[in-house]
Amino acid sequence: MQSTFDERNWLAWLVKVRILILTFLLGIQLAVAELTPTRLPLRLFLSTILLWYTISLFYVVLLSFWQEHRLQASLQVLTDLIMVSLVVHETGGWDSSLNFLYPLVIIVAGILLPRVWAHLVAALAFILYGTVLELNYYGVVPSYCTTHPELKALRGIIFVNLFAFLAVAYLAGQLVAKLRQARVQLKDASGALADLQILHENIIQSISSGLITTGLDGRITLVNNAAQKLLERTPYELLGKPVSGLFLDALPNAESLNHAEVRFDTTGTFRKTARVRVAALNGPERGTLGYVYALDDLTEIRRLEREVRMQDRLAAVGRLAAAIAHEIRNPLTSIAGSVSMLSGIPEMNEEHRRLLDIVTRESQRLNGIITDFLTYSRGKQYHFERADLVRLVEDTLTLMRHRMTAESTGITIETRFAAPEAWVLADGDRIKQVFWNFAENAVRAMRNGGILKVSIERLGDDWQVSFADTGTGMTPQQTEKLFEPFQSNFEGGTGLGLAVVYQIVQAHEGKVWARSKPGHGTTLVLRLRRLDAERPGAERQSARAASTGDFASAELPAPSPAPLVAASAERRPRG
Repeated sequence: MQSTFDERNWLAWLVKVRILILTFLLGIQLAVAELTPTRLPLRLFLSTILLWYTISLFYVVLLSFWQEHRLQASLQVLTDLIMVSLVVHETGGWDSSLNFLYPLVIIVAGILLPRVWAHLVAALAFILYGTVLELNYYGVVPSYCTTHPELKALRGIIFVNLFAFLAVAYLAGQLVAKLRQARVQLKDASGALADLQILHENIIQSISSGLITTGLDGRITLVNNAAQKLLERTPYELLGKPVSGLFLDALPNAESLNHAEVRFDTTGTFRKTARVRVAALNGPERGTLGYVYALDDLTEIRRLEREVRMQDRLAAVGRLAAAIAHEIRNPLTSIAGSVSMLSGIPEMNEEHRRLLDIVTRESQRLNGIITDFLTYSRGKQYHFERADLVRLVEDTLTLMRHRMTAESTGITIETRFAAPEAWVLADGDRIKQVFWNFAENAVRAMRNGGILKVSIERLGDDWQVSFADTGTGMTPQQTEKLFEPFQSNFEGGTGLGLAVVYQIVQAHEGKVWARSKPGHGTTLVLRLRRLDAERPGAERQSARAASTGDFASAELPAPSPAPLVAASAERRPRG
């Protein structure tokens, strides 16, 4: 295929060069005929040149549909020899200055045809040139020569041209052979270089760590697949941009500190953490050309570290809260009983009774707070069975709609379910408790009314449930502590509702997090594994048993009473 392609290009080049030479010769001969006396048959010469033009155009058309390029090359060379002989005859035979066209045809033959053809064309050129001179010498055809040499001189001219034609054929053959050999070597070297470039490209793109290269000006020149995936951006969004603009923290430098941890925001509004190492990009004898940045995703590692630290710290807090709650409840019961007895004394006036009502009401409120503490700190029993998240959400929202109608909150609820059913293995009552807490927090955040958007969508092996409000939103600091106990953002709240939510989600081996921005509302997200998704070991067997109805429920103890901070540790919103 490559050889045919080259011959076609050479043939197209030959036609263009031929037309250029013909135009040049025509102009020169017309100028000579105009300025000097000559025996040039101008009409015949013009007819020959026009015929040659016509043949050249015919070859252009022939090249577009005839694929026998080797045969076309042979035909064009032979045609050129005949036309050169006619032109040499018309411009004076042995007096003609155009016999240099024969060596040009021989060189073209050496390029387009096999090497032996150059010698054959040289021999044919000698025969045609000798025939033209002999016919002119003996008067067989009209001669346009201005001189008449002797026979010996004529033979000398013929044989000198024979030697010249053969020398040109030999040299052209040698040169073309060298050029073809060099072309083959160049193709081999180009192929090896292309393979090496592809190998290097594949190595760079296959590296698991993110890789970014920049010039000395800090603008990105290359980014591999791992870096694109980590940054969640396309090459179009990265190439040519300053690398420092991608991160919230200062990047390390190659001179002193060559590694650092930096944070950056992704297109999904989540914040990630990465370790960045930098090295100078040096070229042989060219010095520093730029810098190479290697990126490793530390988001999950740092999240787990924070969760472990928080779990240890809050486990102690949970145990302390349980002990204090028990110690407070006993005297609180005594206080409530004593107040109840005092309220029955008939001699008490109205002011005293009002004070006793306050003590009773505050005792009840304190008892409710202690009950929440004990609920949070005690171990729980979970009854896992097949549960439809769509039905659980609808039940929760039905109750919430009635409440909001009764209280005239001015809040509307919009739902978007990607599927009519969303089956999971879960404790339905506990999951309802999660949804109720989500809705309760959304309603509290929208004091002046708003929209609560609830959606269920399928993401890989999970179902994702989102409760998005249009309330006041939260700062990154508030979001980070959202699932910690005693961190309420609402007046009168104990800060245990979402802490219990996290306990429930943790027992279901799910994920829960929040996305929020001041003035842009808050979104609480729950993600649970689908019932039909692949599960490892015993979990897969339990799922199969649940789906086939082999058991009604399974009891699992609750995890440690201290929740883990999930909102900002796993996904941190932009602040």
